Amino acid sequence: MATYTTTNPTTGTTEREFPGLDAEGVERVLDQSATAFPGWKDTPAEQRASILSKAADIYDSRKDELGRLIASEMGKPLQEAVDEAELAGAIFRWYSEHGPDLLEREELDPQGAAESVVQTRPIGSLVGVMPWNYPYYQAARFAAPNLMAGNTIILKHAEICAWSSEVMAEILHTAGVPEEAYINVFASKEQIADMIADPRVRGISLTGSERAGSSVAETAGRNLKKVVLELGGSDPLIVLDDADIDQVARTVAKARLSNTGQACNSPKRIIVPNRHVDSFVSTISAAFSQASVGDPTDPEVQVGPLSSVTARDNVVAQVQDAVEQGATLHTGGRSSDGPGAFMEPAVLTGVTPKMDAYSEEIFGPVAVVYGVDSVDEAVELANDVGFGLSGSVWSPDLDRAQQVADRLDVGMAYINEHGTTLPGLPFGGVKRSGFGRELGRWGMGEFVNTRLRRTAKD
Repeated sequence: MATYTTTNPTTGTTEREFPGLDAEGVERVLDQSATAFPGWKDTPAEQRASILSKAADIYDSRKDELGRLIASEMGKPLQEAVDEAELAGAIFRWYSEHGPDLLEREELDPQGAAESVVQTRPIGSLVGVMPWNYPYYQAARFAAPNLMAGNTIILKHAEICAWSSEVMAEILHTAGVPEEAYINVFASKEQIADMIADPRVRGISLTGSERAGSSVAETAGRNLKKVVLELGGSDPLIVLDDADIDQVARTVAKARLSNTGQACNSPKRIIVPNRHVDSFVSTISAAFSQASVGDPTDPEVQVGPLSSVTARDNVVAQVQDAVEQGATLHTGGRSSDGPGAFMEPAVLTGVTPKMDAYSEEIFGPVAVVYGVDSVDEAVELANDVGFGLSGSVWSPDLDRAQQVADRLDVGMAYINEHGTTLPGLPFGGVKRSGFGRELGRWGMGEFVNTRLRRTAKD
């Protein structure tokens, strides 16, 4: 039986342990979720919306408590953690306000019949496999639209987020979601595979690594199940030659250090005109070296620990490998002394296609800066990886920036911002970054039966 452990990455201290599902647990959970589906499906959409609105109110009222919890659980700086709790509440509120309308039937051109109507119906029990880097937000963007649609949820969170996952379940149950309609499970990978294979489960959503996504997709495909995958990213950020280099560099530094660099859609590959590279690197290196690293509950701290010592060591090793392969390290890159999963934020240049760092995702506080001689070279470099989550272009000339952004092979393209996520905007990528969309009306369309009802003329 798997045990979930909460270890504070700031101190290295184990704070709580949670027992996993027992041998009979998988069958029990599957039966409860499937049994709850008819009643939840038949609950009026307006009532489900009211429940989600109450959940949003609870997130708002408990945001400080929720922020402190994940700050200790996975190391997110406190203000960012509070902001994440607010964002999760905003997602539930958006679906409570817009969900009923999104579920309304759509009248089509009858095309020779008395009536042709499209109905949106839930499909049943869903399994969600969530990561640790945004514990509340990523669970909310899966759970909110699917609960609104009338599906039931079995949620398996990351092992290090067991505590916050329990609190999320408590919030939804307090708001009025039946306990069997949203079940939080401490399950092993093998148990999740068994759930995916079971005919009572109708769909799977995973946010995580390519490796995990490949495994889940294989099991889902073998059992003909719908799957949505949001996987890794190595987002390009293109700075055009008319941009304010120092201002953009400072903005990029803040964005790259957000969540200690542990975001799929963080700007990881920064592409700058060669004549501005030295200035850009100087500014971003200064910002990285001056950023305060430490206890995430300290309001003065900008960069917390990574999620675990293992995660920290992996990122440090990636930086060291890049340097050994010929890249230039301008600042940081070392593990910090003392307890906790801390490292010095790093800036690299000189990374080439022959180096591992060129094609790998670096999931930590590391910026890789590239120099190019033209916009065409910038776009080619931006698209020359297997990932395709998001990307951005920075310039005061919006028409020009939009033209460049339209050439990026990504699921989300931004101009003069990067990685913005809001409840009504679609989120998702292409290529090795996964498939399917979350949030907005698109998040309501993945796990539903878009059902045609056609009535012939008399």
